[in-house]
Amino acid sequence: MNKIIIYTDGGCRGNPGIGGWGAWLRYGDHDKKLKGSAKDTTNNRMELTAAIKALEAIKSSTIDIDLYTDSKYVMSGINEWIKGWKLRGWKTANKKPVKNVDLWQKLDEVNIKHNVHWHWVKGHSGDEGNEMADSLANQAMDAIQLNK
Repeated sequence: MNKIIIYTDGGCRGNPGIGGWGAWLRYGDHDKKLKGSAKDTTNNRMELTAAIKALEAIKSSTIDIDLYTDSKYVMSGINEWIKGWKLRGWKTANKKPVKNVDLWQKLDEVNIKHNVHWHWVKGHSGDEGNEMADSLANQAMDAIQLNK
């Protein structure tokens, strides 16, 4: 198997509120679980952060990557909107600043270093990878709530 499989998820308790992200990376028989949290954030920021952190964890740029997310925001942004944003100097079609521009620029930077095939998966539908990423995001949120 010459491909890395990644599942990412992000969530928020309150929006904005306490957020968490999770990523499950698999390569053959190897896997790596990543998670993190933020005290005051949004769901979209956590979804973006999950994808960024997962791609940053991959050191080789020669391996194909299948990245699965349940975020239509991330999918539409990376596959459709980002080209126009970059052409317009990180402005929307309405000439307004792109929300979460710091994370979109970081995601763009790590995405172009790899050969990433982006896939959307329905959240909370029993998909093993999505459920694992969701669990990791929730563990991160639980940990930050305990340390309030």
